[in-house]
Amino acid sequence: MTSRPFRQVDVFGSAPYTGNPVAVVLDAEGLTDAEMTRISEWTNLSECTFVLPPTTPDADYRVRIFSLSTELPFAGHPTLGTARAWLDAGGTPRDPGRIVQECGAGLVPLRREDDTLAFAAPPLVRSGPVDDATVAQACAVLGISPGEVIDAAWVDNGPGWVGLLLDSPEAVAALSPAAAPPGRWDIGVAALHPAGSDLALEVRAFFCHDGGALREDPVTGSLNASLAQWLTSTGRLEAPYRARQGTALGRDGRILVTASDGELWIGGATHVAIAGTVEA
Repeated sequence: MTSRPFRQVDVFGSAPYTGNPVAVVLDAEGLTDAEMTRISEWTNLSECTFVLPPTTPDADYRVRIFSLSTELPFAGHPTLGTARAWLDAGGTPRDPGRIVQECGAGLVPLRREDDTLAFAAPPLVRSGPVDDATVAQACAVLGISPGEVIDAAWVDNGPGWVGLLLDSPEAVAALSPAAAPPGRWDIGVAALHPAGSDLALEVRAFFCHDGGALREDPVTGSLNASLAQWLTSTGRLEAPYRARQGTALGRDGRILVTASDGELWIGGATHVAIAGTVEA
């Protein structure tokens, strides 16, 4: 057993402890896949990450991202939380204004300003319309009828998201999904706020892997990134805008979507809530 630096970071909160926590094990070199999986499951958070030396000189560090027992090529709030933990532990980026993370999806650039970090939305690995059968199955999971869906699209940048657009934030808030639906699901649900509101988008995210219980993610960076790509490309939204997520869970997440040099950036506050070591 080795004593390794550990951080738990609150990401996207409008105030401390209102966002989505992520566990970060730094200096994770030497841990096996089985050990990483066991630690991830033990934290019982939506994600746990492990920081390793980069394999390319273009990156500042490499990260492996686990969602309990499932390893993900990319996830948004773990990306921001890992960067904050790495900086808090003394990490120094090659470029003072830019951090480059290496992960399963490739190289992800990040920008920082005070306690706010933002990542460039990665390319979608699957996009386009969703077939009617999949929409119907996703609606059955959520407890709604397909007629309540305004539009649907694959918005997959790694985790596998299917995006459903409903007609109002109230409809999103009223969702009461099944406790343990069959199959694997990664469903993002969104609705536009009325014009003139401080918020542009209301978001909820649900996932279920390997037939287990359906879980709701408090605030989801990867989903907000892919929703932004979908909704700005179809003209429904224009960056910059703010999205809200987590209200159904008693959280108050805020996601800032901006555009720069042809890229969308997904940002929010990051706060180190726990700092110490883990024996692993």
